Amino acid sequence: MKEKTTRSRRTFLRGLGASVALPFLESIPMAAAAVASKPPKRVAFIYIPNGVQVPEWTPKRDGANYALSPILEPLKPYQRDFLVLTGLTHDKARANGDGGGDHARSCATYLTGVQPVKTGGADIRLGRSVDQVAADVIGRGNRLRSLELGCDNGNKPGPCDSGYSCAYTRNISWRSETTPMPKEINPRVVFERMFGSGYAHEDRAVQARRRHERRSILDYVLGQAHSLQGRVGTKDRQKLDEYFTAIREVERRLEVTETQSAFLHDGDITAPAAGLPESYRDHIRLLSDMMILAFQSDVTRVSTFMYASAGSNRNYRFIGVPEGHHELSHHAGDLKKQAKIAKINRFHIEQFAYLLGRLQSIREGDGTLLDNCMIVYGSGISDGNKHNHEDLPILLAGRGGGTIDSGRHVRYPNETPLSNLYLSLLDRVGVSVESHGDSTGRLDGLNVRVPRV
Repeated sequence: MKEKTTRSRRTFLRGLGASVALPFLESIPMAAAAVASKPPKRVAFIYIPNGVQVPEWTPKRDGANYALSPILEPLKPYQRDFLVLTGLTHDKARANGDGGGDHARSCATYLTGVQPVKTGGADIRLGRSVDQVAADVIGRGNRLRSLELGCDNGNKPGPCDSGYSCAYTRNISWRSETTPMPKEINPRVVFERMFGSGYAHEDRAVQARRRHERRSILDYVLGQAHSLQGRVGTKDRQKLDEYFTAIREVERRLEVTETQSAFLHDGDITAPAAGLPESYRDHIRLLSDMMILAFQSDVTRVSTFMYASAGSNRNYRFIGVPEGHHELSHHAGDLKKQAKIAKINRFHIEQFAYLLGRLQSIREGDGTLLDNCMIVYGSGISDGNKHNHEDLPILLAGRGGGTIDSGRHVRYPNETPLSNLYLSLLDRVGVSVESHGDSTGRLDGLNVRVPRV
């Protein structure tokens, strides 16, 4: 049965080149009459490449009273807000007779549970990803059906990994068996998609004028914003103030990024692509803030985020790791290389902790925005040296609107399909399907069990 939703509770502030959706407000009369009081549920999926340093990832104990592993320590403030899921497997990321290409398969299979057809040409074939299955139902009435983000460009044609197309290594979201959903790496493009008028020619002209005059997009809806703040209760007024402040802060950071980018591109061919942050950390965090704003404003309820493409050989010189990530992942037991892999893993977790902290800070209904999310973080490879696809490093953050008992380490029997988790998440957003990818049933242990409809 499809989730029953009503979009009329959302209010838009509209102006020249601007359409600003508002967050969940309890005191707008039309909203209160139109829908139930509970905020909507959101789902997101974050991908990291090359696996992890497993001994420093996996907690020693199961259950609620577990100690965080060294890699997961940055998540300490949010330990009650996520699950560590151990023992899950993606069999279709294994060779199964197709030879090399574990990185491509780990990425392609991550959200589909389907083995990709091995090809470096245009005849790619995979399966639908879980985010797109969810978006069919919970994304239909939103401005953006789904939002795909990433830090590495995803448009390179041809083969990328042992005869597999680059489409498999650079996309985790698939609309159909043959159609990947391209990810957006430029934060400014994402912002304008979220808050522009939707009329491309008009938006380009207004954007240029707004940026030349250094004005906020909120300046174009200021009168409506003031009027609205006078009609809502104290809690909603505070919520609006926090929301508008967040938008202005993102705009400020975009301006700083673009100014720095213009300076760096003045004769420097090694600079990042125009409009992108120079710092990888800043890039991840700015895109994370875009996801947060998109969820907060109900621009979308479904998102994916690739911190890097499969097999990424990005270096992490800024944390003392000058070697490439993929190169290090083939550590062959070298303890120094393993320590550097753990540093990279911990860096990624620090960025995930930033996302959780921001989501937790936003009040929504009787809880927080994080409480109404389900965010999967992980990789399709476990140990990068072994290229294995069992016992995957998977976290599930958020409480799914009260349907998940977080704050635990849950260990599953070996070979439990990761796709079983996706079936359980789909149930929680009201999308009932019989199977997904190589699933064998729903995943127990998430609590609270959701009845199928």
